[in-house]
Amino acid sequence: MKVEHYESIPAEAIEMEGAQGCQVRWLIGEKDGAPNFAMRQFEVAPGGFTPRHQHPYEHEVFVLEGEGEVWEGSKPHTLSQGDVILVTPDEPHQFRNTGQQPLKFICLVPNSATGQAVKVVPECGIEPQS
Repeated sequence: MKVEHYESIPAEAIEMEGAQGCQVRWLIGEKDGAPNFAMRQFEVAPGGFTPRHQHPYEHEVFVLEGEGEVWEGSKPHTLSQGDVILVTPDEPHQFRNTGQQPLKFICLVPNSATGQAVKVVPECGIEPQS
């Protein structure tokens, strides 16, 4: 059994292309003996965002605090404390903080996602350079 306060786990800056003002804490994972899922806690600063991306695995999200949007392709959905989100495999998505306080959420992914490719998706209307 693991019992630990989330703030005792170091936050790591997200250094992916297209990310701004994002940190992640890897709360529970395979190294802790969790056989199926990893639990992560994200914090997105006011005005910050995750990359617009997609990947071949699902994830489940629970909003802890703050206000923001989750983009489902080119469609925004407003987020606030207590909201839940299911991102299905290969669905383009992005989380954005639209509020004045940090946007914090829990995100669960399958351990099988480790090492799988994450594809950054161009912003709507911007085609990738060839």
